[in-house]
Amino acid sequence: MNRASKFRVVFLSVLLLVAAIIVIAREHRPSFLRSGLRLYAYVSTADNSVSVVDLVKLATVAHVPVGGTISAMREHPSRAELWGVSSSGGFAWVLDSRTSQIVARIPVGPLPYSIDFSADGNRVYVPASGSNSLVAIDCGSRQVIAHAVTGAQPVVARVSEDDRFVLVLNRKDSTAGIYDAATLRLRFTLGVVPDPEDAVILRDHSIAFIRSSTQKRLSVIDLEKGQLLTNLEMAGIPSQMILKPDGGELYVLSPESHGLQAINTWTHEVGDYVVLGSAPTRGVLLADTGELYVSDAAAGSVTPVDISYRRLGRPI
Repeated sequence: MNRASKFRVVFLSVLLLVAAIIVIAREHRPSFLRSGLRLYAYVSTADNSVSVVDLVKLATVAHVPVGGTISAMREHPSRAELWGVSSSGGFAWVLDSRTSQIVARIPVGPLPYSIDFSADGNRVYVPASGSNSLVAIDCGSRQVIAHAVTGAQPVVARVSEDDRFVLVLNRKDSTAGIYDAATLRLRFTLGVVPDPEDAVILRDHSIAFIRSSTQKRLSVIDLEKGQLLTNLEMAGIPSQMILKPDGGELYVLSPESHGLQAINTWTHEVGDYVVLGSAPTRGVLLADTGELYVSDAAAGSVTPVDISYRRLGRPI
């Protein structure tokens, strides 16, 4: 299985889309660019490196070799660090954002493809697809502190915001494992949609939506009870799920259906459908304005969407 999905900035010139995948150096965005402002983007490149882009100067200021294929990277929620995993190297890596240097490589097992932090930032969780395992790493010591056995070919781990559950999606056997985040004790295993690819956990910590890479369906599961609640039929194979800031709606993008579908997260019903373009693939939702910016892979454009009124702006 080829899952070494490289992080790319689809449209670097569009600051609002960049905001979905960049690391902001702890600055509140001002109404003007004051002297000394640091605003950096971290972009994976084809040579297995991370380029550090200064968005104020619009220039690359560092190019950092990682030492293996970059399959995922995330900003640490409280430390000046960027964490990632290398699927070919079988390790997690840590980049110090102050020095733009790799400061740690932590073995986690073969073929890691995702990474997620606890809400307090003390732990990071990494599933290893090649060894059917899940590890927890202490972010302070950068040491593996817990292991767990997963189902076949785990591809994604997601942590609930209350730090109680770790949800692991097992692609090969189409299951989801629900683990106790503190001990990595397996609480439940349940069947979900075939080829599970990603999950979104609601902010009430009890419900998760799971999308497939091959099916026009989403699974809805109860994390507390370990139950499959329903499988929702969609218009096309989803490429991304985006949760509304208040948690009331989930927006599902699909290039196949050329648009977006809104799901009521309280009733688990599929609601409005909005046509967006040729192949809407990825998007970012701004919490302060309620605007959604969606990239169209076929048209090479970004479409603004007023999500409250379902109105489209002029493509960028």
